[in-house]
Amino acid sequence: MSSKKIKLGIPENEGQLSIMFSQGGPRAGAGRKGIGETRKISLTLPSSAWEQIDALCEKDGRSKSEVIRSMLETYMSESGNR
Repeated sequence: MSSKKIKLGIPENEGQLSIMFSQGGPRAGAGRKGIGETRKISLTLPSSAWEQIDALCEKDGRSKSEVIRSMLETYMSESGNR
């Protein structure tokens, strides 16, 4: 077992206990900032569309969420200019 000291941190706001190793710890405002609201949806597409999405993910090194979000944002910005 490592000789690093472990301490529990209790955040100021309600939340989960945090395990901190030696130095540092959770800070208010730390971490990745959100880009929007997350909602779960189910999307039915033909297999060929999923294959194209998978290919874009692999080619660009992006997740399905990133690829589909980009597609939607492009469509919405273009349809708003009509």
